[in-house]
Amino acid sequence: MNKEKRREILTRLRDNNPNPQTELNYSTPFELLIAVILSAQATDVGVNKATDKLYPAANTPEAIAALGLDGLKHYIKTIGLYNSKAANVIKTCQMLVELHNSQVPENREALEALPGVGRKTANVVLNTAFGWPTIAVDTHIFRVSNRTKLAMGKNVDQVEEKLLKVIPAEFKVDVHHWLILHGRYTCIARKPRCGSCIIEDLCEFKEKTSD
Repeated sequence: MNKEKRREILTRLRDNNPNPQTELNYSTPFELLIAVILSAQATDVGVNKATDKLYPAANTPEAIAALGLDGLKHYIKTIGLYNSKAANVIKTCQMLVELHNSQVPENREALEALPGVGRKTANVVLNTAFGWPTIAVDTHIFRVSNRTKLAMGKNVDQVEEKLLKVIPAEFKVDVHHWLILHGRYTCIARKPRCGSCIIEDLCEFKEKTSD
């Protein structure tokens, strides 16, 4: 795929959604961090149902730590892997209090040192909470990038590296959201909705559908 075609794809996605937002509910960087930790192998809808009950009761590192493990599990037990996630969230809250004055650090190394936070989660927080031009590659973005030929790679790290290399600076802050939403609602896994796709004529996927 050449750079002109990439730019046109990104321009159309931007024109269609000029101010893309995450579908996770949050009002502070801390709430976003916890929501992203909980979202691993879970849907945003499922996470929102849990945090919509959790955050009115506890939405600071001190408050969630004070709930304790069992208290937190009560709120997030509907989310997959909630036992391990609860343990990570409690430890993360304790570290934020002890090491970062109860603030979410705007620093990749510090974020990735928190339990339950890997590169993808750190990228989401840095991008969505702090406006960094980072690109968190999840299963949707991995699929869309490879399927369209926008940025191909054998694993998420390779796709992230390629996206960062080929996406023009003006699109980098928002491209994560455009691609994840495109993969979630249009370029879906089993049968992409090519017939209703705004970039169908630019996409290099050979097995397009008529839907």
